[in-house]
Parts: sequence; C-alpha cells; structure tokens
Amino acid sequence: MSGSAVVHSMTPIPDEMSISAYGEARSTVEGKPLDAETIRKMNAWFRASMYLCLGMLYLRDNPLLEEPLKLEHLKARLLGHWGSDAGQAFTWMHMNRLIKKYDLDVLFVSGPGHGAPAILSQSYLEGVYSEVYPEKGQDKQGMQKFFKQFSFPGGIGSHATPETPGSIHEGGELGYSLSHAFGTVYDHPNLITLTMVGDGESETGPLATSWHSTKFLNPINDGAVLPVLHLNGYKINNPTVLARISHSELSSLLVGYGWKPYFVEGSDFDSMHQAMAATLEQCVTEIRGYQKKARDSKVPFRPRWPMIILRTPKGWSAPREVDGHLLEGFWRAHQIPITDVRENPAHLKVLETWMRGYKPEELFDKNGTLIPELRELAPTGTSRISANPVGNGGLLRRPLDIPDFRDYGFNDIVPGITTKGGMANMAKFLRDIVARNMHNFRLFGPDETESNKLAEVYKAGKKVWMGDYFEEDKDGGNLSPDGRVMEILSEHTCEGWLEGYILSGRHGLLNSYEPFIHVIDSMVNQHCKWIEKSLEIEWRARVSSLNILITATVWRQDHNGFSHQDPGFLDVVANKSPEVVRIYLPPDGNTLLSVMDHCLRSVNYVNVVVADKQEHIQFLNMDEALAHCTKGLGIWDWASNDQGQDPDVVMASCGDVSTYEALAATALLREHLPQLKVRFVNVVDLFRLISPVNHPHGLSDARWKSIFTNDTPIIFNFHSYPWLIHRLTYKRVGQHNLHVRGYKEKGNIDTPFELAVRNGTDRYSLAMAAIDSVQSLGNTADGVREKLLNEQIAGRSEALDNGIDAEHIRNWKWPFPRE
Repeated sequence: MSGSAVVHSMTPIPDEMSISAYGEARSTVEGKPLDAETIRKMNAWFRASMYLCLGMLYLRDNPLLEEPLKLEHLKARLLGHWGSDAGQAFTWMHMNRLIKKYDLDVLFVSGPGHGAPAILSQSYLEGVYSEVYPEKGQDKQGMQKFFKQFSFPGGIGSHATPETPGSIHEGGELGYSLSHAFGTVYDHPNLITLTMVGDGESETGPLATSWHSTKFLNPINDGAVLPVLHLNGYKINNPTVLARISHSELSSLLVGYGWKPYFVEGSDFDSMHQAMAATLEQCVTEIRGYQKKARDSKVPFRPRWPMIILRTPKGWSAPREVDGHLLEGFWRAHQIPITDVRENPAHLKVLETWMRGYKPEELFDKNGTLIPELRELAPTGTSRISANPVGNGGLLRRPLDIPDFRDYGFNDIVPGITTKGGMANMAKFLRDIVARNMHNFRLFGPDETESNKLAEVYKAGKKVWMGDYFEEDKDGGNLSPDGRVMEILSEHTCEGWLEGYILSGRHGLLNSYEPFIHVIDSMVNQHCKWIEKSLEIEWRARVSSLNILITATVWRQDHNGFSHQDPGFLDVVANKSPEVVRIYLPPDGNTLLSVMDHCLRSVNYVNVVVADKQEHIQFLNMDEALAHCTKGLGIWDWASNDQGQDPDVVMASCGDVSTYEALAATALLREHLPQLKVRFVNVVDLFRLISPVNHPHGLSDARWKSIFTNDTPIIFNFHSYPWLIHRLTYKRVGQHNLHVRGYKEKGNIDTPFELAVRNGTDRYSLAMAAIDSVQSLGNTADGVREKLLNEQIAGRSEALDNGIDAEHIRNWKWPFPRE
C-alpha cells in the first residue's frame, strides 16, 4: 500500500483501450493536495475499513486476532459480499476530508448490491453505529458483536438495510440508487448526495433512465447529486458492460446524458489517494460554484454537473491469486472471496495472513478502540455521513398544511343523478395543497398529469423543466424551473424520486395509468419491505406515506384495447404486510376527497387509491361520504329495500365503475321484482373485508354478519380480478354464498358496456346472477331473467352497430327517489 504519487492528465487517454484497473493512478484532474502524513493516515483508515469488512464476512469471535485464527472463531455460514467494499469505503473517506474542509452536508447512497460492509464499517469507525446500538461499542466486545450480527440469524442483512444508520436505500433490487439520490436533494438546497453507482447496476433500465434527473434539478432550490460510477469490472460471474468499453465511448455516453465525467483509475494506494482527493475536491468546488452562480443571480440554469468514474480492482486489496485462481480484480472477489476456509486449513491460513496484513494492532488499541489520530479524520456530530438527519428523514418531516377537504366537495348534486368529474374536482384540492406546501410537497407522474384530469395543480406549481424552451411552450406547456410537478416518461424514475423525497422527510403523490403501474411492482415491493422493517427499529422516525393514485382504469380503456386492461396491481399490494399497505377504491368524487385527505396525512404506509378520471354519477353528499369512508364499507340504505327485514340478496360493489353497474343491477331487480329484498353494500377500504386476525382494518365477525349476514347470497362486483376478494374473505362465515364478478382477462376495443359484458360485470349479468342465487324465487323470475338477457343482447348489438353504448346504458340514472 505504498508508492509514489503520480497523477496524470487523462484528457484524452492516448490508448483508447487502456482500461486496466491496475497500476499507478490515472486521472483527469491533476494535483497533489495531500501531504505524506495525511496519506499515511488515509491508508490506515482504509486498512481499518477493510479489516472490519472482512471481520463481518468471516468472524464471530477473536475480533482483533489476538490469538491464531481457528475454526471456532468463524461463522458457521459465510454470507456477504466483498467486491465493491473497497471502492465505496475509499470514496466515503475522501468525502469526509471535504466535509471537514468545507462544512458540507452529505448523504451517501450505496448502489452496488450487497455493499453493506463498506457502509457499516464507515458508520462504526465514525462512532455513529455504537451510538445507535450501544451494545456494539467501540471496544473489543462491541466489535465482536458487530462482526457476529452481520448476515447472521437475529442480526442484520448484507444490504444497507433500515438498521443501517444514514441509509435511505437498501439496494435489495438494483437500479434505483440515482433516482433515490435525486429524490433526497430536491428542495434540500445544501445537500450533496454522494452516490456509488455499481457497474452491474448500470446495466439496468431504471438506472440508465435516471441519469436524466439533472434535467429536473434547479441549482437555486435543490441540492446536488455527485455520482461515482464504480467500475470494478465484474458482476457475480460476468464482466460488466461499461467496464469493457473505451474511455472515449464511456465518456461520450455520459456527456450525452448531460454530465461532466472525471476519471480516477488505478490500484496504487498512495497515488490513488492523491488522484481521488484532487478529483473529488474539483467536483465539490464545481457544484458549489454552480449553486452560487444560480443563487446570486436568481437565474436558474442547467450545468453539466460533475461526476466521477472510479476504476479499481474488484475486491481491491485482496490477494491477487489463491491456488492459481484469480481473486482480486476478478469475479471470484464478488461475494465471499475465499469460500472454503472452514474445510481447507491452508485457505484458513491465507485468510488469517490477509487479515493480519491490515495490521489491526496499529489501528485499534488493546481495548479495540480506533486510535485517536484516525478518529480525527472523521467529521463530528451530524456532519458525519451516517448521522445525517436526511438519512432518518422522519426527523425532518413536518405535517402538510392541508385545507379542509370538505370545502371542495360536491354540495350541489342530486345523488344518483348528477354527473361530474371527481378527479378534476379533487385536483382543486391538490392544487391548494401544492400552493400551501411549496417546499415539501411534489406531484410525480409519467407525463400523465394533464391526461389524468389533474391539470388544475399547474395553477399552483408547474412542471419542473430545466431543458430548452420553445415558443409554443407558452401555449399550455406549463413548464418552469420552479415547478412542483415532476414528469418523466419513466415510472421507475418517478417512483424512485418519490421514494427518495419522502424518505428524506417530505411528502408526495404519484399518479399513473392503471395498466402500467405494474412497471414499478418490484419497487413498491422493496419500499413496503423497507417500511415494515423500519417499524421494528426504535430510532427510525416515521416518514410520510408513499401515496399512489391509480387512474385511467381498466373499465374505461375501451379505446386503447386489451393491452391497457389490467387491474392486477392490487394483487401485488395485497401480498405485502398488513402493517404497511392500504388500498382504497372511492366510488365517487366526495369519497375520493376524503380518502386523499386521509392518505396525505398518514405516515409509514403505502396507500393505493384507485379512481377513474372520467365523469361519473355522484352517489353521496359530503356528510354521507365522510361517514362512509370512516366506516370503510357500509350499507347504502337509499339504494336498498330490505329495511327492517332479512335481505334476499346482497348486492355489493368495490370501485367506481363497478358500483355504477351494481346500482343499475339493483335498480333492475327492484323494478322487475319489487318483492325481492335487496341490500346494497359498498366497499371503499378493501382491507375491511379481511378477518381482523389478518389485518388491523378487518371488520369484526359481528360487524361482518350485520352487513353481509351469514346465509344470504352475495353478488359482489369488484374493480379488479375476482379471486382477490375470495382470497381476502376466505375466513368469513358464509363464504360459499359469495359470488364475485370482476375482470377476467377478457377485453378488446370494446365500448364500456361491451367490456363489462365480456367479464360478467355489467348490470344485466349481475341482476341475472342475483336471480339465479335466490332459491326462494324458484321459477317465478324466469320471465324477468329472459327479459334482462334480451336487453343485454340488444345493448351489445347497438354498441357493435354504432360504436357507442345505448343512451339508456351510458347515461343511466338512479330511478328511485332517495328518502
């Protein structure tokens, strides 16, 4: 770990294919800012970091190697990853120098998969880990527990999990480091989020798109992301794409994305310290310069923000070869670098020699405490990266200033008759939330705000845009560098921005078309797991809920066809922990307002709200809507005729279009079979259906019986796939009486009525299903059933002939007086 400091210019590299990770440092930026003593201390800090990383992978005892390494000192199962640790620790320690020099506010996001040892080692060396977990103190006993807990039952995982101080990004799934990082710096003007981007991660689509996030970064109001693209050459078993292309090609790629890349490459430690110190300082100086220029002039502009391409050997500082097989600089360094130390005494000796080569006795005193001269390298207090409050964003969170949603309600409607646009009306509520919270609330979506009838928000906050402007943008472009609406045609990037934004203490809402919300299935999965685990960690403060508004729904995708018809995101969300997920399907505009108010005030949930954007009949006045949403589900007495009697059939619905058809079916039954007692039930909170044993929102069994009875046929018209309702209600009494209609993967370029008929969710199918289920009718309703079937056939024929549903179908109104 020694050598002369030689820092060369790399603008450009003469040999296009000179892409080795080895040798003396080669860098774009020239300079030798470090004296010999600082380099000595940095080398020592690096050795301490790597020693801790190896200790986490291998050891359960003998943490300081005070006796020869034996099998009983090793973990029974060796789990974890080594390959990216050195580059990440190397970058972190160099940023520490600049934090102290310039009093910087820095967060670190670790993109490489399973890169936690690097992050944990830095938190431990900075003292933060021991402050958060006093039993893992900065002594011999604390170090032993620190080592043992890693990838160990009852301990912590090998990602930067919620247990990791300063982490907002676990990286369990690759591709989201940059979008999360940008989410943290929007509206955090002094924050620099230093982001390690793994070269394997760089092969994912979400990561590739998120390079464009600078086009939405305003240097006046926002902080900055400093990416470090870490080229260590290999994934689990294969080379990485970006590590095998020439410098000019890689530089051109990143310049094309809008960045200014600086290279730092090599393996010689002394010269690499000089190169990294000079380059990182150049980047920080440029960032601060751009921000000062914009803030002094109050004229926003889009700089070519700096970034670093760091090329080091994979598993840097490991033995180059073991038994003739490459280790350092090769894919074998990715996970556990020497896998058979429990079975192979010679390899156990190699491991011991390797660990002792870091000279722990020079780094830690006899008590196991980091020596004072190394402790002084770290910042103090909340300036330590792993102690930054942004990494525990709930500490910074302040409740939204939300107006009274009741003031936006439809108060001039005739319920069951009046047709209005609930989504366009809710946009007025959202507009004023934006206006009242101009520094801690943003609306995110993939170019669908206008389409989703939410354009009213532009009156308070336009679309963020740091790109070029054309003259025609004045005509409804709604573009502004100071906007509050974040739009890019990438659900991944929008979701990543939102997650980073709320995890760092702010509030937001994502709106998206229902058929393509599936794009972020796995991202939402990961966020649900993060929130669930955070609930178990006392020091993690609660963060704002992740709110997803789904519209352009399956039942109104007749013009787009089969490809746009998929309501299955609800199944994905329903699989997650009942502690963290909520699903709401408000049937009309007033219930939508109530639900949105509730979701935006909540914390530590993933809230999914499904509501169509088109105009629909409004069913409830504001007082009724508030009561209904408070209950989560209930009997609509005005639509029922079973007052004071046992119902013959329960007609239930969940979802706005589903409710419309179910009410029309109820009206048909009451018109043609007035003697039939029909109870109408609507569900707005989907998880009310689950047994309270399995979900905190579940109805008690007594309440279930009072709504659905124990032995009455239930015709349930559901927005999504019908089997989800059966799954949610499987513990309920009378389950065999439940007949669920929903989307059955049948669709085409259909009218709304034809699409409903295909899936058995139209009014005629529901009414006929009710007749079939009421055994007491016998054959007395056969004529009515035949009439309904004829009307259904006639409705389909007219739709096929005219390309539009019949007037009495598409403009149906509730025909009975409301009492």
